[in-house]
Amino acid sequence: MNIFSWTYNELLFRPLFNLLVGITNILPSHSVGWAIIGVTIIVRLVLLPSALHQAKALQKNQDKMGKLQKELKLIKEQYKDDKAKQAEETMLLYRKAGINPASGCLPLLIQLPILIALYRVFYIGLGSETFQYLYPFTTAPEVLQTVFFGIQLTEPSLLLGIIAGIGQFVLMRFFTPTQNTSAATDESAQMMAMMQKNMTYFFPAMTVFIALQVPAALSLYWVASTVFAILQQYIVKRTLHLSSNPPAL
Repeated sequence: MNIFSWTYNELLFRPLFNLLVGITNILPSHSVGWAIIGVTIIVRLVLLPSALHQAKALQKNQDKMGKLQKELKLIKEQYKDDKAKQAEETMLLYRKAGINPASGCLPLLIQLPILIALYRVFYIGLGSETFQYLYPFTTAPEVLQTVFFGIQLTEPSLLLGIIAGIGQFVLMRFFTPTQNTSAATDESAQMMAMMQKNMTYFFPAMTVFIALQVPAALSLYWVASTVFAILQQYIVKRTLHLSSNPPAL
């Protein structure tokens, strides 16, 4: 096992797996469904500070870029026949204005490995074949309640998939910052706005499709995670006074 695999397993996957088993053990009904929701909320709360930092960085960049529309238009007109020079001057303008396009990426890069490990925890599920990942002080549950509100979490669930897809659509439709195509100042901005519009429908559809291929435990995680993300975005917009106008689709 190389250093990367060891780090992933010992510092991310195993702690999250043992957290899931531990919560399942202390629940009176030993409900795997409620344990999944509990672990999802705990992880999302731990990641909340980095998410807030990311939102602040993105909003700061958006505010600065909003003040540069005239300069950006002049650059486009002045170098309309030289795309390379246009891009160079645009980046120079951004640098002078203190805009760092990558400022919101670091928190996302920190969150991604944790969420991947969490995904794997719910994908492999709980069972005698997975208890090998338990710490010596974590007791393997003798009883597991894998039925959650009539849904068998070890099998795919169309209902949970549809709920997850609807939640994904709401999150992207009302809470993802987008740029109106009619207000875009250049071709690249128009293309980005169109891509965001298409993704608003594509991702929810893909969520439902994937949910039909994986255990419902993973779909439940998507539902819980998406609901938390919607609430988080609502609070962030209220707290940071971010623009809340939904994109015109």
